Amino acid sequence: MNAVELTRELVQIDTINPHSPERPCAERVGNLLVDAGYSVATHEFAPGRASVVARREGAGPPICFAGHLDTVPLGAAPWTRNPFGGEIDAGKLYGRGSSDMKSGIAAMVEAALRLAKTPLRKAGISLVLLAGEETGCEGATHLAKVPGALGRAGAMVVGEPTGNRPVIGHKGALWLRARTRGVTAHGSMPQMGVNAVIKAARAVLQLSSFQFDVAPDPLLGAPTLNVGTIKGGLNVNSVPDEAVIGIDVRTIPAQRHGQLRKQLESLLGPEVELAPVVDLEGVRTPEDDPFVRNVLEVTASVTGEREPPGSATYFTDASVLTPAYGGIPTVVLGPGEMALCHQTDEHCRVDRIEQSVEIYTRLARAWCGA
Repeated sequence: MNAVELTRELVQIDTINPHSPERPCAERVGNLLVDAGYSVATHEFAPGRASVVARREGAGPPICFAGHLDTVPLGAAPWTRNPFGGEIDAGKLYGRGSSDMKSGIAAMVEAALRLAKTPLRKAGISLVLLAGEETGCEGATHLAKVPGALGRAGAMVVGEPTGNRPVIGHKGALWLRARTRGVTAHGSMPQMGVNAVIKAARAVLQLSSFQFDVAPDPLLGAPTLNVGTIKGGLNVNSVPDEAVIGIDVRTIPAQRHGQLRKQLESLLGPEVELAPVVDLEGVRTPEDDPFVRNVLEVTASVTGEREPPGSATYFTDASVLTPAYGGIPTVVLGPGEMALCHQTDEHCRVDRIEQSVEIYTRLARAWCGA
């Protein structure tokens, strides 16, 4: 199966999270891998929300190729191409998920199919293709809790969009819901109530001056905190009795989320109820790790571009899978482009998809002794 054609097929399957289940997409790639001789298991964290784990065993821990099957909604802006058409024009393949990240999934599958009949002298190969990444790595979190579902791995490539430039670290995400409560009253008599919005406003001001107690990461930079939403009140002529703030903290691997939550709870005080919504820590693999060095060499040999490894501000399923596998070396590398993620008229360069297949195949051959 050609990865470009498989990308087109996968784009034509609507897997917008959370309304369109991943199962049809999971079945398509799962059947290809079963037919090639891989051991394949499907796991659902909710009806239709299917993840696939495919394995071909070897003597040593396998190289794991991981990615997600779900996509984000289309957005309000009109598309000039059919978002589920998989149209190819001027060397670009268009559609929702083409960059993020069905092209990466397709490239991994073709690489696995190439090695299906090749003896593996050193180690095995596995694919972990996941549901629910876009809403907080739900599929990965589910698999990590199912005994034996993930199996083992010695190194991992996550096929998120990087334009085939190796990324060796990304920030974590701690999304928090801060709730304040009050007592409602008529808007003409505010002294009779307790205004939850004013409490929330005080909390926002406190958050705006919060200082992290950790040095910036040399690769990832400093952690950040953003107040993304605030909601409160039902009508203008009533004292609001509830307000909710949405907080987005992007962390670096040196931070522990539990400790950070305690610091924020102390800052905001007892009037603010703080609850986690997404809790995913960052990942970082040293640049001198042997697996990273090999990824850099292989990528340069395929693309002709030799660049230092990069970093990403977004999170990936590696936030769950890397610790679940015991802290294995992890590189994010895929054919899509970061700048096209979640965009109208999302697309992926066809030559990038073909490059990814070759990169993944060479990495697997080297790791597995194929």
